[in-house]
Amino acid sequence: MPMTHFGVGTAELLGAMSEVGATVVGVDWRTSLADAAARVEPGTALQGNLDPVVLLAGWPVVERAARAVVDDGRRAVDAGAAGHVFNLGHGVLPETDPAVLTDLVSLVHSL
Repeated sequence: MPMTHFGVGTAELLGAMSEVGATVVGVDWRTSLADAAARVEPGTALQGNLDPVVLLAGWPVVERAARAVVDDGRRAVDAGAAGHVFNLGHGVLPETDPAVLTDLVSLVHSL
């Protein structure tokens, strides 16, 4: 059964998280996806890792940060990750405008 393992502030534990059989390891915004790819077992996919605070900063900042995460995810795949699932590096903050989330999803799908 596929399993995702995620924890906040767990950069040093990413390898152990993949060793226990996680199919996907979630990465918070503090660790680059390319660095995470070097820490996990071969064949492990990565999920993450847009900083949720970015969603409060205005669309130009959100767009730039989202594109950077997608690019970092591609570097992670080039470095051996089995794939990359775009996501936040933690939960959605309560004050986040839902329209920004809708626009973010559209942007990521277009990339």
